[in-house]
Amino acid sequence: MKVKETADAAAIDQAVAGKTVCTMFAETAARQPDADALRWFADGRWQGLSWRAYRERVRNVTLGLRARGFGRGQFGLILARNVPEHLIADLGIVHAGGAAISVYNTLAPEQIEFLANHSEASVAFVEDEGFLARLLAIKDRIPLLKHVFLIRGEARSEWITSWDDLLAEGAAVAGREPDAFDACWRAVLPQDLAALIYTSGTTGPPKGVMYSHRNVTWTTFSGWRHLEVEAPLRQVSYLPLAHIAERYASHWGSLYRGDLIYLCPDQAQLLAALHEARPTFFLGVPRVWEKFQAAITAGLAAEADPARREAVMGAVAAARRMVALKAAGQEAPAELAAGVERAQPVFAALRGKLGLDQCRLAITSTAPIALDVHEFFAAIGLPLVEVWGMSELTGPGTANRPSAVKMGTVGTALPGTDVRLAADGELIARGGNMMVGYYKAAEQTAETIDSEGWLHSGDIATVDADGYFRIVDRKREMIITAGGKNISPANLESLMKHNPLIGQAVALGDRRRFVSALIVLAPDIATAWARAHGVAAASLPELARHPDMIAAVRQALVEVNSHISSVEQIKRFAIVDAEWTPESEELTPTLKIKRRVVDHKYAREIDAMYSDPPGGFAVTEEAIPQMAEARALP
Repeated sequence: MKVKETADAAAIDQAVAGKTVCTMFAETAARQPDADALRWFADGRWQGLSWRAYRERVRNVTLGLRARGFGRGQFGLILARNVPEHLIADLGIVHAGGAAISVYNTLAPEQIEFLANHSEASVAFVEDEGFLARLLAIKDRIPLLKHVFLIRGEARSEWITSWDDLLAEGAAVAGREPDAFDACWRAVLPQDLAALIYTSGTTGPPKGVMYSHRNVTWTTFSGWRHLEVEAPLRQVSYLPLAHIAERYASHWGSLYRGDLIYLCPDQAQLLAALHEARPTFFLGVPRVWEKFQAAITAGLAAEADPARREAVMGAVAAARRMVALKAAGQEAPAELAAGVERAQPVFAALRGKLGLDQCRLAITSTAPIALDVHEFFAAIGLPLVEVWGMSELTGPGTANRPSAVKMGTVGTALPGTDVRLAADGELIARGGNMMVGYYKAAEQTAETIDSEGWLHSGDIATVDADGYFRIVDRKREMIITAGGKNISPANLESLMKHNPLIGQAVALGDRRRFVSALIVLAPDIATAWARAHGVAAASLPELARHPDMIAAVRQALVEVNSHISSVEQIKRFAIVDAEWTPESEELTPTLKIKRRVVDHKYAREIDAMYSDPPGGFAVTEEAIPQMAEARALP
């Protein structure tokens, strides 16, 4: 480890010595007891909870759990959306000495059964009757789960206790034993587990990533030291709390910084929540930023006043030119800079349409994002700070700093962490943010963390002279054609999504004789395009089959091919007739593509593009590599 990294690590070690999630919470609640901690929409209005009241409810849950025998070393499941009780239950479990496991809302009963039995969870919190039904379906197969706490609904058996009753039990204990809560959380140690996060399982069964309290406090301190925004912040919590990005940024981060969190349990209501919260910090996954860009683009295209439409689009184009010049280290002409400065009120209005006009820190993370999206948001005054991380690193491993963003990179190593490239280009890391290991999986832990303590990410990267890393691809997702050519699917997919008509794209061709693509239309943009071009197609399936839309997608892929070598070029494509969502299986809850699901679900369409005669659509009329190349397969 370099001298600076060693010094940073020592400083962070000293700053978090003896601290836990519980001490972070106690310190923030003591510092600002009457400030709002949580806000959420219920019963037709926005409601709030102060830090004092938040801590009191955590106390009651903690003592209620302890009264039922829950304690040190046990696990508790949480099946709930982003509602206040989810966070309170999490902290109650942790203050009682246990570790919390948030469950993805989309999991089927059989998947919940795996998590419950694998973790040997003894308690579960469920939001409502819908979540409860999934537990009841597997009740006989999860014998170690002793208590279920129903947040909304009626308790109908000894197995199920209402949320209100649990709180009342805990309050009664606090009344009889005023020191019980303090004694409980002060017994929690930095090396104790605070959480398990089960990976979403893009390949194979999920693994339970173990986090100690020290992991959480260390990574929270290091990450915030890297950023340059004054706390506390306002955030909207809308991504699944079962994912490390949301857990780290809004839940654990708010305990340290004292942020105000607006809870949004339904992503369909995200825009409304943003307009209410006017967040100063917003974390978006790439698909969210792509949708925001598409919404603004569609709105401009639909502007009835041609002069206004052209003026705003011209201002955005000018600002993008200025962003590109700055990224290239060039100075913008005075006339261009003056024009962009005059357009600032226009850009503020565009940010306002998203509820992000007060945002001081906009982060993109969890997957690579297209440079086109970066340039667009930088142009309208909302530069995206790209962060790279993974569950196994308690969230972030590298990040851009707001004052020194290099678009297209994931920034530099966080303070105190050592991040470098292995001989084969794989990004490896070690530091206080590295997980304890995988729960009940010593062999898999050893496969991920080598004998020298390096965590192998599976990401292929490059690094420049300033220490900025650029993710090239996933080590195990490289396309190796029948001719032996290594091709990055992520690069091709990013290029394809530069065209606003293309909402999702998957590059194919592993062990095949050429590269093909599955295309998913961006619904809003595709619909607006159809109106503008006089295409009478009422639905996405109709648009996917319409000759004019096929021609437009073909032209987009011709443009992609003009930027890459001949062997990488996309020869055929198929357009999927439905949007991909976590509920439709192709995406993880944080909107990353599940490649194995796509390969299986669309096997017929994929195989057809490689059949004789081929299915799908040709990008050009040029001949594709012949079957002789396929015989080169090992």
